[in-house]
Amino acid sequence: MSKEERYDVIIVGAGHNGTTTAAYLAKCGLSVLVLEERPEGGGCQETCEPIAGVRLQPHAIGNYGGSAPGWEQLELWKYGFRMDYNPRYDVPFDDARGPMTREGTVQVPEEDQMGWAKIIGLLGEPPFHRDLLRATFWTPPHPSNIELDENTIPYMQVYKENLPELWTKELLEMTMFDVMNEYIKNDPFKVMLAYIANVSGAMAHFPGVAIPAVECVATVLPPAVAKPVAARGNMHGYYHAIFRCAIANGATIRTCCPVEEIIIEHGRAVGVRLRDDATLGNKTIYANKAVISATHIKPTFQKLIGPKYLDAGFLQRIKDLSLKGGSLYLTHFLTKEEFRYRPQFRWLNEDPHPFTGGFYCMENMEIYWKNLECVLGRQENLDVPPDELMWGFVAGNNYDPTQPQCTREGYYFNGPLWMMVPTPEYNVDGEMAMDSGPKETEKWNEYMRQSLSCVVENADYDNIVKVWSDSPWEQEFRNTGVLGGSWYGTRCDRDEWWNERPLAELARYRVPDIEGLYLAHQSAAHPGGLCLMAV
Repeated sequence: MSKEERYDVIIVGAGHNGTTTAAYLAKCGLSVLVLEERPEGGGCQETCEPIAGVRLQPHAIGNYGGSAPGWEQLELWKYGFRMDYNPRYDVPFDDARGPMTREGTVQVPEEDQMGWAKIIGLLGEPPFHRDLLRATFWTPPHPSNIELDENTIPYMQVYKENLPELWTKELLEMTMFDVMNEYIKNDPFKVMLAYIANVSGAMAHFPGVAIPAVECVATVLPPAVAKPVAARGNMHGYYHAIFRCAIANGATIRTCCPVEEIIIEHGRAVGVRLRDDATLGNKTIYANKAVISATHIKPTFQKLIGPKYLDAGFLQRIKDLSLKGGSLYLTHFLTKEEFRYRPQFRWLNEDPHPFTGGFYCMENMEIYWKNLECVLGRQENLDVPPDELMWGFVAGNNYDPTQPQCTREGYYFNGPLWMMVPTPEYNVDGEMAMDSGPKETEKWNEYMRQSLSCVVENADYDNIVKVWSDSPWEQEFRNTGVLGGSWYGTRCDRDEWWNERPLAELARYRVPDIEGLYLAHQSAAHPGGLCLMAV
């Protein structure tokens, strides 16, 4: 019979957040065990080669953690982490380039660029850009007896100290558009910033979440990160650095070890019980100090704990949680020639003109609402004309030349091209409406190609060799481990406020009714990321 196993902390799930948490706790001297159901850790931090010499990030691609304190605290450079620190773009965007509309590329006036820079703290004396990001995403929770208001919410405190002219109680009721309207006049620029917020966690049109939405954009653009793409070694290489850090500091990580139950005794989480098919011989493991669930909050409470230990009303609230907010459909393109912008979308006097992707169709609020009506309103498959489809595109040229995403001679690789689509669970056309088979996939790939052709003159099948796509169902299953809720778990109300999501009782990783149980999944915090973020 196996000897009893005990650790100070047991973490369920070896994704990005679970492994980062393990690295922190192990560095503090605690004994830590991380249990992962899959054969390897990493969660959505995946890099794969669909064919030899072509690398794609099928799920997470943006490093949202450039301003996180974890880089210094975990000393990730010691464990192989490398980032390109030579920004391709001026801050906050190229001087000569802006969003794309049906008429072409729009130049953003310097006045509007400076307006955005002011909102995010780049023009402060001294700049408070990083302090604002850390106050929004990387601050510990206040004690429950402290009321949240304009004087106590961390990002409001930063504004009050550094930009008092923007600080106001009404800011907590505003939308991102309300804030931008005071400092930015150019509509395509505002729509583009709003779209980036929408695909990053907090919707630009939601009342009360203006600053979380603004900071969702700020955290994935220079100077928060050098380039809005994966680190050197790609997304899974980023995870490897965190993994090595956890191991080097003494954490134990075991894969193929699915957890069947979080053991609760006398109102306290004391360990876990593994499923019978787990590779580890000892199926019951005890925790001296804490159990941390780094998996989605729904299976955490509905399956791993269950009704034996939870109030029926609380369980119902967990079941009723709506994480709607749309999902994504992704495509990647392998081509014989590099994509070429149509003349009206070029902004440099260079031949050949570099292809660097971009954001289309960021024309006006009418098109913004037309797209979101499908995704959030009717919640059905997109029916907007291809020339009015809103999307973002990550180009291979965004990566440093020393880190090519395609090493096949004579070929070029770009992607992902992504569009917002309804969350599968809420899609009125059915859960598998965009993933019912090859014909459906071909239909949506062609839809995106037609939209891309509005911008790119050689996006045709004479040039395109292969298209790889990820349906929203695939996105969600990989990113959350369950079907249901959006890929980033956004909320449509005040719950986006600091310290108040996903439910008030569970705000910022806490489970007050079960002692010693904590949460560390993107569904348990805004907008995903306990210590470092990758979306």
